[in-house]
Amino acid sequence: MRVIEASDADLGAVLAVSRAAFGGEDVPALVRELLVDPSARPLLSLVARDDGPIIGHALFTAARLSTEEAPGSAVILAPLAVIPDAQGRGVGRFLLREGLRFLRDGGVRLVFLAGHPGYYARHGFMPAYPQGFTPPFLVSPAEAWMVRSLEADALGSTGGVVACATAMDKAEHWRE
Repeated sequence: MRVIEASDADLGAVLAVSRAAFGGEDVPALVRELLVDPSARPLLSLVARDDGPIIGHALFTAARLSTEEAPGSAVILAPLAVIPDAQGRGVGRFLLREGLRFLRDGGVRLVFLAGHPGYYARHGFMPAYPQGFTPPFLVSPAEAWMVRSLEADALGSTGGVVACATAMDKAEHWRE
């Protein structure tokens, strides 16, 4: 399996992965909006291929902490999508691992997400509310609002409200 940065030519396949993974058009519409939203930059869009078509996609977009003056040290992962036929084969894990490596190398300190606590805890994420981080909108259950530190001292040294890209700054994107 290969994980590479998505290109403009991959847009149709990326949207198809989101459609297959989540059903409906809500997540593909959000992905499309985030990819062109200047407030989401810098962003990291990764695709996974397994000797053929794209089978997974991870999108990391810029976030800002209310306690920090300059953006760039935090991102939000949304979405992480894998086509149903490839789920359970480590595609999501591989996308996460490679994405976190790229982000760490780029100086990102914190990665946030709203997702399944059981899945993401296995990848080093922990509940963000107890760490002092509040999402842009209420996340329920509270344990689904998660954070992962990419630096040893990133947790405990900061906190605050996490601001997201304009395209994601709507309550409906934060509900299950």
